Amino acid sequence: MTKHPSPASKKPATQRPRQGARPKAQAAAKSTRQNKLVRLFEDNTAPERIAKKIAHAGFCSRRDAERWIEAGRVTVNGKVQLSPAYNASAQDIITVDGKPLIGAESPRLWRYYKPRGLVVSHHDEKDRDTVFDSLPDDLPRVISVGRLDLDSEGLLLLTNSGDLARYLELPDTGWTRKYRVRVRGRVEAEKLTALSEGITIDGIHYRGVEASIDRQMGSNAWLTIILKEGKNREIRRIMEHLGYPVSRLIRVSFGPFKLNQMQDGEVEEVKTNILRDQLGLPRVALRPEDKTKSGWAKPGSGKSGARKAAPKRQPNAQASPKAAPKNSLKHTSNPAAKSSSRPSSSSQKVHHANHQRQKTRRPS
Repeated sequence: MTKHPSPASKKPATQRPRQGARPKAQAAAKSTRQNKLVRLFEDNTAPERIAKKIAHAGFCSRRDAERWIEAGRVTVNGKVQLSPAYNASAQDIITVDGKPLIGAESPRLWRYYKPRGLVVSHHDEKDRDTVFDSLPDDLPRVISVGRLDLDSEGLLLLTNSGDLARYLELPDTGWTRKYRVRVRGRVEAEKLTALSEGITIDGIHYRGVEASIDRQMGSNAWLTIILKEGKNREIRRIMEHLGYPVSRLIRVSFGPFKLNQMQDGEVEEVKTNILRDQLGLPRVALRPEDKTKSGWAKPGSGKSGARKAAPKRQPNAQASPKAAPKNSLKHTSNPAAKSSSRPSSSSQKVHHANHQRQKTRRPS
């Protein structure tokens, strides 16, 4: 007689996700992020936690705001507010140390050339110079979008909005980070190609990396490396693992924003409508405060030494770092930049005219 297993002994069938369920979930998550982004740029009168409101107004970070509230430095409608979790409405009158809290400023973004030797931190435990100490005086309180380590240089995005910084840091935005990297050793192209599949080092997995050789110079080589996410010291650890220690690292782009011809310490604000275009938001009418500002900061000198205006650059000196000739790496302190040695069109015309006059001149 054949025995049939009882219903209780049957293993429950594993439910497979429905076909198309994952793309739908990803689309829903993307839509949610986009909606949050729209609310971030539009006037929002919904209540929000008071610590967050103070941070958005540019007084301090959210953690510092929580400490200030607990210390009794914040009042709401004339009464001391000791709870950082209090939801403040648009009608509430808030003061910090007796100063009225003005509405949060619209999100703004700056491109900054971070020099080597500066820490990307508001508070450094070793009391080293930070990028925020060397910024121009006319900038509001800003935070960085991601980081660059002490010995790295190049493009660092700054913003006055913590929410915008977190949005831009997400790998889901699809924005890549591009670097020019100088390494020691004779580089094997096959090792770089294998990085596209990802790599695990000391238990830490790194996503696929695009890496290529720009130029091999004896015992050194210049590489171009593109990341989809930027973990702490990712490029340095990967190259060290392959046997190619990094001697110089320059970030030349972050998503659609490029370093171009910027120099150490230079700051340039991204125009409002350009920022909205890159985020997929509709354009708006510009306000006077939305005009682009630029400035220079003297590394390590503190705010008192910052210069407010960047000197004008010649038009024929502007070129994409992509088009830089290989031999220019020997002659410029910024391998991401290119200087043109070709004469201007006006000088060519004058030379041509003089040459023609000499040819047609009759002997006396």
